[in-house]
Amino acid sequence: MILYGLVTFFFADQATEQTDAPAVFFGENNATQILQDSVLVSAGAHYQLSKVGMFFLGKHYRPVWAVPVKAKVFHMDEAEGGLAIEKLGGGMQTTSLTLTDSSGRRFALRSLDKDPVSVLSPFWRKTLVGSFVRDQVSATNPYAALVVAPLAQAVGVFHPSPRLVYVRPSDKSFKQYAYLFGSKLFLMEEKFTSKASLTKEFGAATDLVSSEEMLARRFRSSQHRIDQWAFARARLLDMLLSDWDRHEGQWDWAVYVQGKETWYKPVPKDRDQALCLYDDGVIPWLATRKFAARKFESFHASFHDVYGLTINAAFLDARALSEVTLTDFKRIAREMQTALSDSVLSAAVKQLPSPVYQLVGEETFAKLKSRRKLLVQVAEEYYSILAKEVMVPGSDAADRFVVQRLSQGRTVVEVFRMGEGNVNKSKVYSRTFFASETEKIHLYGLGGNDIFDVKGTAAKGSYVHLYGGEGTDEVTDVSSLEGWRKKSVVLDDAAGVKVKTGPITEVKLSDSRKDVPSFVRVRVRE
Repeated sequence: MILYGLVTFFFADQATEQTDAPAVFFGENNATQILQDSVLVSAGAHYQLSKVGMFFLGKHYRPVWAVPVKAKVFHMDEAEGGLAIEKLGGGMQTTSLTLTDSSGRRFALRSLDKDPVSVLSPFWRKTLVGSFVRDQVSATNPYAALVVAPLAQAVGVFHPSPRLVYVRPSDKSFKQYAYLFGSKLFLMEEKFTSKASLTKEFGAATDLVSSEEMLARRFRSSQHRIDQWAFARARLLDMLLSDWDRHEGQWDWAVYVQGKETWYKPVPKDRDQALCLYDDGVIPWLATRKFAARKFESFHASFHDVYGLTINAAFLDARALSEVTLTDFKRIAREMQTALSDSVLSAAVKQLPSPVYQLVGEETFAKLKSRRKLLVQVAEEYYSILAKEVMVPGSDAADRFVVQRLSQGRTVVEVFRMGEGNVNKSKVYSRTFFASETEKIHLYGLGGNDIFDVKGTAAKGSYVHLYGGEGTDEVTDVSSLEGWRKKSVVLDDAAGVKVKTGPITEVKLSDSRKDVPSFVRVRVRE
């Protein structure tokens, strides 16, 4: 940060000289024609720096932020047949409004420029650290979401279709929020958060719910199922785009009733970090190394750190990808490579405003082509990260977990719903794990009276941790492996489980359920 202070001190004058030009242009020489349908406006001329400043702080997308682009003037009473303000939003960085139409559909009006300084503690916000964090917004491509929509369409991932709009100075339709929204560029897109937003693209979907609601339903009953293969496809698209910020608050879920089961398909949103470039300046390069803020992975022709792209999504990945095998990941990646032809990539990049395309269009196209070629390799690496330690949750109903230890380091895990008399009903989970890939398998009974059966004899195998959860659980371990390690580990409270141990069973019981490691069901960040 000392280096950052020196850079901004010595090169502030040069940066100011580059941003004196007005950000908005109306017509040829007439800045009073505010009621026209479109304007030329730059998203953030204030991010301009001298060449020396960019050497230390990064060139990023500063020219893209500075170049004027054409945008439609937003008229709230005309857009989508007329919109009304529902609430102010935006979390900790973005200025946004939720708007509704007469049928109840919701739309988000989200600012291109952001102020991420609120992610810092109050002490740091008015320091050089705060200034640096604000400046690094220039590492994002403000128009990236326009590129994402056609790519998502091509690979069969649900998506909003954003459009670029400009809000006039002191637009009275924004009422008390006019001072926040006037004279700025925004992306407007539909929010898929309720039944009213179900378009024909969603087919037979009956509702749209948040990640929090989806997870709550899934863990109450195994009759609620996540389409994990659709989620794997959406996550590989994230990888292609280098979109690292995919925590559970960045997803909604379309609901499909299929017989006695209800399935949930992912609907990604908020593409603020797609195509970002953080590491092309001395200070941000240091700040984004593996020993520092590793998750800020940049969009290059090759993938520098796949693990970094998984950090923010780790919570949801662990709960929504435990069924997807290596074969599945590779198949999905190959299908995506076929769907993302050169013509598809080219058409997607040409959704950028023309002046922006002139600056970064060909480079973006070339990077997407290169990353597409590497997608199967990336899918394999992504799978290997996920496979090291896997969660297999049951539900609050009665479930039976059947574990079989087989030759060649294989461990087969199956989960069944149980009916009266502890009879197996539907199989809701099945996967073969390999000791060479998976060190630990965590089985969570959650609620209900669950049964865990562990059997089989083999030379080697993964650790299996069994968490009974609430209810009265039964564990029978008659398995065996070579070596001295106890690889079947039972964790529960002493009053809530009956255990029949075998040669490799380790029992860790507590006198209080609160002392037993628990499964975190829902943790949503907006």
